[in-house]
Amino acid sequence: MNDFCYKVIFVAKMTGIRKDIRTITTDELAEFFLQHGEKKFRAKQVMEWLWKKSAGTFEEMSNLSIGTRELLAEHFELNKIKLTDEQISGDKTIKCAFEVEPGKIVEGVLIPTTSRMTACISSQVGCSLACKFCATGRLKMMRNLTAGEIYDQVVFLKNEAESRYNIPLSNIVYMGMGEPLLNYKNVLTSVEKITSPEGLGMSPQRITISTAGVAKMIRKLGDDQVKFNLALSLHAANDEKRNKIMEINESNNLETLMEALCYYYEKTGTRVTFEYIIFRDFNDSIKDAHELANYCKSLPVKINIIEYNPIDDGEYQQASPERVDAFAKFLESKNLIVNVRRSRGKDIDAACGQLANKNTAILKDERILKR
Repeated sequence: MNDFCYKVIFVAKMTGIRKDIRTITTDELAEFFLQHGEKKFRAKQVMEWLWKKSAGTFEEMSNLSIGTRELLAEHFELNKIKLTDEQISGDKTIKCAFEVEPGKIVEGVLIPTTSRMTACISSQVGCSLACKFCATGRLKMMRNLTAGEIYDQVVFLKNEAESRYNIPLSNIVYMGMGEPLLNYKNVLTSVEKITSPEGLGMSPQRITISTAGVAKMIRKLGDDQVKFNLALSLHAANDEKRNKIMEINESNNLETLMEALCYYYEKTGTRVTFEYIIFRDFNDSIKDAHELANYCKSLPVKINIIEYNPIDDGEYQQASPERVDAFAKFLESKNLIVNVRRSRGKDIDAACGQLANKNTAILKDERILKR
């Protein structure tokens, strides 16, 4: 019997604590079955139930015997996130609050447009980066989400898209709560489960992971030759301004990030997207656009200019439509690919930068974020 089986059995019997079955591999589960007198192929059957059919309980696994299901329930848990609140915007955006364990809430958003149906999902409970313009950054960092908890958000929002709008989910963005590259292993495992034929079977080209800029992990994405898309939350193309709004820039400055991005592009051949939230009288001038254009000279990029969604203290405000248009036209004049992303879900605090558990979350530190 290998160490994994000894650990699962000992811990379960002596402490009553059972391991989450979605945190183990198919090979580990196969070994577990062999040591309990079951056929090895049972592991693949179970994994199909977990990741392709999105089973919520062992009882649902109808092609397993009752004894096998009882064996699984004795040694493992199947922890699924729970919907605690749902709000629907006037523009049909849906924001969901999910409880991952008592007192720990994350939010996911379904964003319908004329051309796509996008799920915006979270990777951490809270965030450690404290970006000045982001409501999530004001929350306490509590823990990473497991691959299963990330996957569950996708499944729920996928089902909402199909049941409410009769439109299949087309895109997934890891742009919700948390910094995905600081939860690297679980995020990449979740992508594997979402894209695998043994999972949801979505194309990795439909998935974008957004980072505030962790250069070391961007290089690791290149080494791992990932197939999904990468977006960098840039928001300023000079270090002085970026330091002011994003503390992470002090340890991952623009030069370091560009070196990492060039390495990533060399390894993957995938064009990077720059996300640029445009703030009134801060980064919305033609000078700022010129700095951004110069920064983009080192590699092929796309630029998404994002309307800002003010949070409670109002330190930063949305730039005027005229300034946004002038900014975009300048970039286009430099032959750059530019999209202006209009805000959606603002009336339910579901827009970019607004996710902060304001609806139902009672956090572990006993702060109540009022509606």
